[in-house]
Amino acid sequence: MAVVVILPKQGQSVESCIITEIKKKKGDAVKKGDILFTYETDKATFEEESPADGVVLESFYKDGDEVPVLLNMMIIGQPGEDYTSLSGGEVSGKEQEVSISKTEEPIKEETVPVAVVPTQHSGLNTQNSSFISPRAKSLAAKKAIDVNQITGSGPKGRVIEKDIQAALESRPKMTPLAKQIATQDNIQPQGAGSGLAGTAKSTDLLTPANAVYGVDYEDKKLSNMRKLIAKAMHSSLQNSAQLTHHLGADARQILALRKKVKAAMDAGTLTTNITLNDMVCFAVVKALKKYPNANSHFLGESMRLFNKVHLGLAVDTDRGLMVPAVRNADDLSIFGLANQLKEVANSCKKGAISPELLAAEAATFTVSNLGAYGVEMFTPVINLPQSAILGVNTIVPRPKDLGDGVYAFVPYIGLSLTYDHRALDGGEATRFLKQIAVEIETLELDIF
Repeated sequence: MAVVVILPKQGQSVESCIITEIKKKKGDAVKKGDILFTYETDKATFEEESPADGVVLESFYKDGDEVPVLLNMMIIGQPGEDYTSLSGGEVSGKEQEVSISKTEEPIKEETVPVAVVPTQHSGLNTQNSSFISPRAKSLAAKKAIDVNQITGSGPKGRVIEKDIQAALESRPKMTPLAKQIATQDNIQPQGAGSGLAGTAKSTDLLTPANAVYGVDYEDKKLSNMRKLIAKAMHSSLQNSAQLTHHLGADARQILALRKKVKAAMDAGTLTTNITLNDMVCFAVVKALKKYPNANSHFLGESMRLFNKVHLGLAVDTDRGLMVPAVRNADDLSIFGLANQLKEVANSCKKGAISPELLAAEAATFTVSNLGAYGVEMFTPVINLPQSAILGVNTIVPRPKDLGDGVYAFVPYIGLSLTYDHRALDGGEATRFLKQIAVEIETLELDIF
Protein backbone atom coordinates (compact mmCIF):
# COMPACT_ATOMS: atom_id res chain seq x y z
CA MET A 1 0.00 0.00 0.00
CA ALA A 2 1.37 3.41 -0.97
CA VAL A 3 2.44 5.75 1.85
CA VAL A 4 2.90 9.51 1.92
CA VAL A 5 6.15 11.07 3.16
CA ILE A 6 5.56 14.53 4.57
CA LEU A 7 8.02 17.28 5.50
CA PRO A 8 8.29 16.92 9.30
CA LYS A 9 7.77 19.82 11.68
CA GLN A 10 11.00 20.54 13.55
CA GLY A 11 9.91 22.55 16.58
CA GLN A 12 6.99 24.85 17.20
CA SER A 13 8.61 27.92 15.64
CA VAL A 14 9.48 26.25 12.31
CA GLU A 15 6.96 26.98 9.57
CA SER A 16 8.95 26.03 6.46
CA CYS A 17 12.17 24.30 5.46
CA ILE A 18 14.53 24.53 2.51
CA ILE A 19 15.08 21.30 0.58
CA THR A 20 18.84 20.91 0.20
CA GLU A 21 18.96 17.67 -1.82
CA ILE A 22 16.49 15.17 -3.23
CA LYS A 23 18.42 11.90 -2.98
CA LYS A 24 15.72 9.63 -4.43
CA LYS A 25 14.03 10.71 -7.63
CA LYS A 26 10.71 9.61 -9.09
CA GLY A 27 10.98 5.97 -10.18
CA ASP A 28 13.95 5.14 -7.93
CA ALA A 29 13.76 1.97 -5.85
CA VAL A 30 14.13 2.49 -2.10
CA LYS A 31 14.56 0.37 0.99
CA LYS A 32 13.17 1.18 4.41
CA GLY A 33 15.67 3.48 6.12
CA ASP A 34 17.15 4.89 2.89
CA ILE A 35 17.65 8.65 2.91
CA LEU A 36 14.99 10.20 0.66
CA PHE A 37 15.94 13.87 0.99
CA THR A 38 17.76 16.35 3.20
CA TYR A 39 16.41 19.69 4.40
CA GLU A 40 17.45 22.55 6.61
CA THR A 41 15.74 25.09 8.81
CA ASP A 42 17.10 27.77 11.09
CA LYS A 43 20.62 26.64 10.18
CA ALA A 44 20.24 22.99 11.21
CA THR A 45 20.27 20.12 8.68
CA PHE A 46 18.08 17.01 8.82
CA GLU A 47 17.62 13.78 6.82
CA GLU A 48 14.33 12.03 6.10
CA GLU A 49 14.32 8.24 5.81
CA SER A 50 12.01 6.05 3.77
CA PRO A 51 9.26 4.49 5.93
CA ALA A 52 8.91 1.42 3.68
CA ASP A 53 10.34 -0.59 0.78
CA GLY A 54 9.18 0.25 -2.73
CA VAL A 55 9.71 2.89 -5.38
CA VAL A 56 9.24 6.65 -5.44
CA LEU A 57 5.88 7.01 -7.19
CA GLU A 58 5.83 10.80 -6.94
CA SER A 59 8.17 13.56 -5.76
CA PHE A 60 6.56 16.97 -5.43
CA TYR A 61 9.53 19.32 -4.91
CA LYS A 62 13.08 19.89 -6.11
CA ASP A 63 16.40 21.02 -4.62
CA GLY A 64 16.32 24.56 -3.26
CA ASP A 65 12.53 24.77 -2.81
CA GLU A 66 11.22 26.32 0.40
CA VAL A 67 8.42 24.03 1.54
CA PRO A 68 5.92 24.60 4.38
CA VAL A 69 6.08 21.87 7.01
CA LEU A 70 3.59 18.99 6.98
CA LEU A 71 3.14 19.12 3.19
CA ASN A 72 3.53 16.00 1.04
CA MET A 73 7.08 15.50 -0.20
CA MET A 74 6.93 12.05 -1.77
CA ILE A 75 4.75 8.98 -2.22
CA ILE A 76 6.34 5.55 -1.76
CA GLY A 77 4.63 2.43 -3.09
CA GLN A 78 4.83 -0.45 -5.53
CA PRO A 79 5.34 0.01 -9.29
CA GLY A 80 2.04 0.73 -11.07
CA GLU A 81 0.14 1.28 -7.83
CA ASP A 82 -2.71 3.83 -7.94
CA TYR A 83 -1.88 6.67 -5.55
CA THR A 84 -4.24 9.40 -6.77
CA SER A 85 -6.18 9.32 -3.49
CA LEU A 86 -2.99 10.21 -1.60
CA SER A 87 -1.79 13.13 -3.69
CA GLY A 88 -3.89 15.69 -1.80
CA GLY A 89 -2.34 15.20 1.61
CA GLU A 90 -2.26 18.26 3.81
CA VAL A 91 -3.19 20.65 0.99
CA SER A 92 -6.05 20.91 -1.45
CA GLY A 93 -5.90 19.13 -4.78
CA LYS A 94 -5.48 22.45 -6.61
CA GLU A 95 -2.56 23.53 -4.44
CA GLN A 96 -0.92 20.11 -4.82
CA GLU A 97 -1.31 20.39 -8.61
CA VAL A 98 0.41 23.77 -8.51
CA SER A 99 3.22 22.28 -6.44
CA ILE A 100 3.69 19.44 -8.89
CA SER A 101 3.68 21.68 -11.94
CA LYS A 102 6.12 24.01 -10.20
CA THR A 103 8.71 21.24 -9.97
CA GLU A 104 8.39 20.53 -13.67
CA GLU A 105 9.28 24.04 -14.70
CA PRO A 106 12.81 24.43 -16.04
CA ILE A 107 15.22 26.11 -13.68
CA LYS A 108 15.71 29.69 -14.78
CA GLU A 109 19.27 30.83 -15.22
CA GLU A 110 20.41 33.55 -12.87
CA THR A 111 21.17 36.97 -14.27
CA VAL A 112 24.91 37.65 -14.20
CA PRO A 113 26.88 40.83 -14.79
CA VAL A 114 27.65 41.71 -18.38
CA ALA A 115 30.54 39.77 -19.85
CA VAL A 116 32.06 40.77 -23.17
CA VAL A 117 32.28 38.07 -25.81
CA PRO A 118 34.25 39.40 -28.78
CA THR A 119 33.54 37.69 -32.08
CA GLN A 120 36.25 35.63 -33.71
CA HIS A 121 35.94 37.41 -37.05
CA SER A 122 36.11 40.98 -38.27
CA GLY A 123 32.59 41.18 -39.66
CA LEU A 124 29.22 39.49 -39.78
CA ASN A 125 28.79 36.05 -41.23
CA THR A 126 28.73 36.29 -45.01
CA GLN A 127 29.99 32.81 -45.89
CA ASN A 128 26.47 31.50 -46.47
CA SER A 129 24.78 34.67 -47.71
CA SER A 130 22.08 32.57 -49.37
CA PHE A 131 20.86 31.64 -45.89
CA ILE A 132 20.44 35.28 -44.84
CA SER A 133 17.83 37.45 -46.46
CA PRO A 134 19.07 40.86 -47.68
CA ARG A 135 16.82 42.74 -45.26
CA ALA A 136 17.94 40.55 -42.34
CA LYS A 137 21.58 41.07 -43.29
CA SER A 138 21.15 44.85 -43.46
CA LEU A 139 19.35 45.02 -40.12
CA ALA A 140 21.90 42.73 -38.44
CA ALA A 141 24.78 44.92 -39.62
CA LYS A 142 23.00 48.09 -38.48
CA LYS A 143 22.17 46.75 -35.01
CA ALA A 144 25.41 44.77 -34.45
CA ILE A 145 23.69 41.39 -34.28
CA ASP A 146 25.86 38.29 -34.76
CA VAL A 147 23.86 36.09 -37.12
CA ASN A 148 26.07 33.11 -36.25
CA GLN A 149 24.14 32.91 -32.98
CA ILE A 150 20.70 32.96 -34.64
CA THR A 151 18.68 29.99 -35.83
CA GLY A 152 16.71 30.95 -38.91
CA SER A 153 12.99 30.38 -39.16
CA GLY A 154 12.78 30.81 -42.91
CA PRO A 155 12.82 28.12 -45.60
CA LYS A 156 15.63 25.60 -44.99
CA GLY A 157 16.69 27.50 -41.89
CA ARG A 158 17.28 30.81 -43.63
CA VAL A 159 17.68 33.83 -41.31
CA ILE A 160 15.00 36.36 -42.08
CA GLU A 161 14.22 39.85 -40.78
CA LYS A 162 11.79 38.47 -38.17
CA ASP A 163 14.65 36.47 -36.61
CA ILE A 164 16.79 39.58 -36.25
CA GLN A 165 13.88 41.46 -34.68
CA ALA A 166 13.41 38.63 -32.16
CA ALA A 167 17.12 38.72 -31.29
CA LEU A 168 16.91 42.48 -30.73
CA GLU A 169 13.96 42.08 -28.37
CA SER A 170 15.77 39.46 -26.29
CA ARG A 171 19.04 41.38 -26.19
CA PRO A 172 19.63 43.64 -23.14
CA LYS A 173 18.90 47.33 -23.64
CA MET A 174 21.91 49.52 -24.44
CA THR A 175 22.69 53.19 -24.08
CA PRO A 176 23.29 55.14 -27.32
CA LEU A 177 27.07 55.08 -26.76
CA ALA A 178 26.98 51.36 -26.04
CA LYS A 179 25.07 50.78 -29.29
CA GLN A 180 27.69 52.74 -31.21
CA ILE A 181 30.54 50.74 -29.69
CA ALA A 182 28.69 47.46 -30.26
CA THR A 183 28.18 48.35 -33.94
CA GLN A 184 31.77 49.47 -34.52
CA ASP A 185 33.51 46.63 -32.66
CA ASN A 186 30.89 43.91 -33.21
CA ILE A 187 30.64 43.20 -29.47
CA GLN A 188 27.58 41.46 -28.09
CA PRO A 189 26.31 42.20 -24.54
CA GLN A 190 25.64 39.11 -22.45
CA GLY A 191 23.03 39.35 -19.69
CA ALA A 192 21.91 42.49 -17.89
CA GLY A 193 24.06 45.60 -17.81
CA SER A 194 25.10 47.79 -14.90
CA GLY A 195 22.87 50.73 -15.85
CA LEU A 196 19.34 51.52 -14.83
CA ALA A 197 16.90 48.64 -15.29
CA GLY A 198 19.78 46.45 -16.51
CA THR A 199 20.74 48.73 -19.41
CA ALA A 200 24.19 47.92 -20.80
CA LYS A 201 26.54 50.90 -20.68
CA SER A 202 29.64 51.49 -22.78
CA THR A 203 31.86 50.34 -19.90
CA ASP A 204 30.03 47.02 -19.92
CA LEU A 205 31.06 46.46 -23.52
CA LEU A 206 34.73 47.43 -23.42
CA THR A 207 36.98 44.50 -24.27
CA PRO A 208 39.90 43.97 -21.83
CA ALA A 209 43.30 44.63 -23.35
CA ASN A 210 44.62 41.23 -22.21
CA ALA A 211 42.33 38.34 -23.02
CA VAL A 212 43.90 36.26 -20.22
CA TYR A 213 42.21 38.57 -17.71
CA GLY A 214 38.96 38.85 -19.65
CA VAL A 215 36.96 37.21 -16.86
CA ASP A 216 38.67 37.84 -13.52
CA TYR A 217 35.75 36.95 -11.26
CA GLU A 218 33.45 34.08 -10.39
CA ASP A 219 29.71 34.31 -9.68
CA LYS A 220 29.03 32.01 -6.75
CA LYS A 221 25.47 31.20 -5.79
CA LEU A 222 24.63 31.95 -2.16
CA SER A 223 24.03 28.94 0.04
CA ASN A 224 20.66 28.62 1.74
CA MET A 225 22.41 29.32 5.05
CA ARG A 226 23.94 32.54 3.74
CA LYS A 227 20.54 33.66 2.44
CA LEU A 228 18.96 33.14 5.86
CA ILE A 229 21.74 35.02 7.64
CA ALA A 230 21.66 37.87 5.12
CA LYS A 231 17.89 38.19 5.44
CA ALA A 232 18.06 38.27 9.25
CA MET A 233 20.89 40.83 9.37
CA HIS A 234 19.24 43.11 6.84
CA SER A 235 15.92 42.92 8.66
CA SER A 236 17.60 43.72 11.98
CA LEU A 237 19.25 46.89 10.70
CA GLN A 238 16.17 47.99 8.76
CA ASN A 239 13.66 47.52 11.55
CA SER A 240 15.40 48.85 14.66
CA ALA A 241 17.28 51.90 15.95
CA GLN A 242 20.68 50.40 16.74
CA LEU A 243 23.48 52.20 18.53
CA THR A 244 26.76 50.85 19.92
CA HIS A 245 28.70 51.89 23.04
CA HIS A 246 32.28 50.77 23.63
CA LEU A 247 33.94 50.36 27.03
CA GLY A 248 36.93 48.52 28.48
CA ALA A 249 37.06 46.40 31.64
CA ASP A 250 40.15 45.68 33.72
CA ALA A 251 40.93 42.06 32.89
CA ARG A 252 43.48 41.35 35.63
CA GLN A 253 40.95 39.49 37.79
CA ILE A 254 39.65 37.13 35.10
CA LEU A 255 43.19 36.51 33.79
CA ALA A 256 44.25 35.53 37.31
CA LEU A 257 41.22 33.22 37.59
CA ARG A 258 42.01 31.71 34.21
CA LYS A 259 45.56 31.01 35.36
CA LYS A 260 44.22 29.20 38.43
CA VAL A 261 41.85 27.16 36.25
CA LYS A 262 44.72 26.01 34.03
CA ALA A 263 46.80 25.03 37.07
CA ALA A 264 43.88 23.08 38.57
CA MET A 265 43.25 21.33 35.23
CA ASP A 266 46.92 20.32 35.03
CA ALA A 267 46.83 19.05 38.62
CA GLY A 268 43.65 17.07 37.96
CA THR A 269 41.64 18.80 40.67
CA LEU A 270 39.32 20.44 38.13
CA THR A 271 37.51 18.62 35.32
CA THR A 272 35.61 21.50 33.71
CA ASN A 273 37.68 23.90 31.63
CA ILE A 274 36.38 27.39 32.41
CA THR A 275 37.43 29.82 29.65
CA LEU A 276 37.56 33.60 29.63
CA ASN A 277 34.40 33.60 27.53
CA ASP A 278 32.64 31.50 30.17
CA MET A 279 33.63 34.05 32.81
CA VAL A 280 32.44 36.98 30.71
CA CYS A 281 29.10 35.26 30.05
CA PHE A 282 28.76 34.53 33.78
CA ALA A 283 29.35 38.23 34.51
CA VAL A 284 26.80 39.22 31.82
CA VAL A 285 24.14 37.03 33.41
CA LYS A 286 24.75 38.70 36.79
CA ALA A 287 24.51 42.17 35.21
CA LEU A 288 21.29 41.27 33.38
CA LYS A 289 19.62 40.38 36.67
CA LYS A 290 20.35 43.93 37.86
CA TYR A 291 19.18 45.56 34.60
CA PRO A 292 16.05 43.64 33.56
CA ASN A 293 15.19 46.09 30.75
CA ALA A 294 18.21 44.78 28.85
CA ASN A 295 16.94 41.23 29.31
CA SER A 296 13.96 41.81 27.05
CA HIS A 297 12.29 41.66 23.65
CA PHE A 298 11.06 44.83 21.97
CA LEU A 299 7.68 44.09 20.37
CA GLY A 300 6.82 47.45 18.81
CA GLU A 301 3.96 48.52 21.04
CA SER A 302 5.28 46.80 24.16
CA MET A 303 8.36 45.29 25.79
CA ARG A 304 8.53 41.75 27.08
CA LEU A 305 10.64 41.65 30.26
CA PHE A 306 11.89 38.20 31.21
CA ASN A 307 12.26 36.89 34.73
CA LYS A 308 14.84 34.33 33.57
CA VAL A 309 17.99 34.87 31.52
CA HIS A 310 18.13 32.84 28.31
CA LEU A 311 21.62 33.57 27.03
CA GLY A 312 22.39 33.42 23.31
CA LEU A 313 25.93 32.63 22.15
CA ALA A 314 27.19 33.44 18.64
CA VAL A 315 28.94 30.33 17.26
CA ASP A 316 31.05 30.35 14.09
CA THR A 317 30.57 27.12 12.10
CA ASP A 318 31.55 25.87 8.66
CA ARG A 319 27.97 26.42 7.51
CA GLY A 320 27.66 29.95 8.88
CA LEU A 321 26.93 31.86 12.07
CA MET A 322 24.54 30.22 14.54
CA VAL A 323 23.18 31.68 17.78
CA PRO A 324 21.89 28.94 20.10
CA ALA A 325 20.32 29.80 23.45
CA VAL A 326 21.24 28.46 26.89
CA ARG A 327 17.92 28.40 28.71
CA ASN A 328 17.70 29.58 32.34
CA ALA A 329 21.35 30.57 32.43
CA ASP A 330 20.80 32.48 35.67
CA ASP A 331 20.10 29.17 37.47
CA LEU A 332 23.49 27.74 36.50
CA SER A 333 26.76 27.78 38.40
CA ILE A 334 29.93 28.71 36.55
CA PHE A 335 30.48 24.97 35.95
CA GLY A 336 26.97 24.48 34.61
CA LEU A 337 27.17 27.52 32.36
CA ALA A 338 30.57 26.51 30.99
CA ASN A 339 29.32 23.01 30.19
CA GLN A 340 26.10 24.28 28.59
CA LEU A 341 27.93 26.80 26.42
CA LYS A 342 30.30 24.09 25.18
CA GLU A 343 27.43 21.68 24.56
CA VAL A 344 25.37 24.05 22.39
CA ALA A 345 28.49 25.19 20.51
CA ASN A 346 29.49 21.61 19.68
CA SER A 347 25.93 20.76 18.65
CA CYS A 348 25.94 23.70 16.23
CA LYS A 349 29.22 22.60 14.67
CA LYS A 350 27.87 19.07 14.22
CA GLY A 351 24.57 20.37 12.79
CA ALA A 352 22.62 18.63 15.55
CA ILE A 353 21.29 21.65 17.44
CA SER A 354 17.56 21.84 18.11
CA PRO A 355 15.83 24.44 15.89
CA GLU A 356 13.94 25.66 18.96
CA LEU A 357 17.23 26.85 20.49
CA LEU A 358 18.23 28.68 17.29
CA ALA A 359 15.12 30.83 17.01
CA ALA A 360 15.86 34.51 17.73
CA GLU A 361 12.99 34.47 20.24
CA ALA A 362 14.67 31.67 22.22
CA ALA A 363 17.30 33.99 23.74
CA THR A 364 16.72 37.15 25.75
CA PHE A 365 20.27 38.52 25.27
CA THR A 366 23.22 37.48 23.09
CA VAL A 367 27.00 37.49 23.51
CA SER A 368 29.31 37.51 20.47
CA ASN A 369 33.02 37.03 21.21
CA LEU A 370 35.62 37.97 18.57
CA GLY A 371 38.44 38.39 21.07
CA ALA A 372 40.17 35.19 19.94
CA TYR A 373 40.61 36.76 16.49
CA GLY A 374 42.34 39.86 17.86
CA VAL A 375 39.42 42.19 17.14
CA GLU A 376 39.75 45.33 19.26
CA MET A 377 36.35 46.89 18.51
CA PHE A 378 33.29 45.98 16.43
CA THR A 379 29.58 46.61 16.10
CA PRO A 380 27.52 43.44 16.67
CA VAL A 381 24.04 43.29 15.11
CA ILE A 382 21.03 42.60 17.34
CA ASN A 383 19.06 39.39 16.92
CA LEU A 384 15.56 40.85 16.86
CA PRO A 385 13.32 40.94 18.82
CA GLN A 386 16.07 41.01 21.47
CA SER A 387 16.83 44.49 22.78
CA ALA A 388 20.62 44.27 22.91
CA ILE A 389 23.76 42.24 22.17
CA LEU A 390 27.25 42.34 23.68
CA GLY A 391 30.38 42.12 21.57
CA VAL A 392 33.49 40.89 23.41
CA ASN A 393 36.84 42.07 22.06
CA THR A 394 40.45 41.07 22.55
CA ILE A 395 42.51 42.03 25.60
CA VAL A 396 44.98 44.89 25.08
CA PRO A 397 47.28 46.75 27.53
CA ARG A 398 46.22 50.29 28.45
CA PRO A 399 47.57 52.85 30.92
CA LYS A 400 45.75 53.07 34.25
CA ASP A 401 46.08 55.24 37.34
CA LEU A 402 46.97 52.89 40.19
CA GLY A 403 46.85 55.68 42.76
CA ASP A 404 49.37 58.04 44.36
CA GLY A 405 50.42 59.27 40.95
CA VAL A 406 51.48 55.79 39.83
CA TYR A 407 50.51 54.75 36.30
CA ALA A 408 51.00 51.37 34.70
CA PHE A 409 49.84 49.39 31.72
CA VAL A 410 47.15 46.89 32.65
CA PRO A 411 45.20 44.44 30.45
CA TYR A 412 41.77 45.64 29.35
CA ILE A 413 39.09 43.56 27.65
CA GLY A 414 36.98 45.50 25.16
CA LEU A 415 33.19 45.42 25.44
CA SER A 416 30.86 46.63 22.65
CA LEU A 417 27.17 46.89 23.51
CA THR A 418 24.71 47.35 20.64
CA TYR A 419 21.22 48.19 21.85
CA ASP A 420 17.89 49.08 20.31
CA HIS A 421 17.36 52.73 21.18
CA ARG A 422 13.61 52.16 21.02
CA ALA A 423 13.90 49.81 24.00
CA LEU A 424 16.75 51.39 26.00
CA ASP A 425 17.84 54.98 26.51
CA GLY A 426 21.52 55.82 26.18
CA GLY A 427 21.98 56.42 29.90
CA GLU A 428 20.48 53.09 30.91
CA ALA A 429 22.47 51.23 28.23
CA THR A 430 25.69 52.89 29.45
CA ARG A 431 24.99 51.97 33.07
CA PHE A 432 24.25 48.39 32.06
CA LEU A 433 27.50 48.17 30.08
CA LYS A 434 29.39 49.62 33.04
CA GLN A 435 27.78 47.01 35.30
CA ILE A 436 29.08 44.25 33.03
CA ALA A 437 32.58 45.73 33.40
CA VAL A 438 32.19 45.86 37.18
CA GLU A 439 31.07 42.22 37.30
CA ILE A 440 34.11 41.21 35.24
CA GLU A 441 36.52 43.21 37.38
CA THR A 442 35.12 41.82 40.67
CA LEU A 443 34.31 38.26 39.57
CA GLU A 444 34.84 35.59 42.20
CA LEU A 445 34.70 31.85 41.50
CA ASP A 446 34.14 29.69 44.57
CA ILE A 447 35.84 26.68 43.03
CA PHE A 448 39.37 26.67 44.40
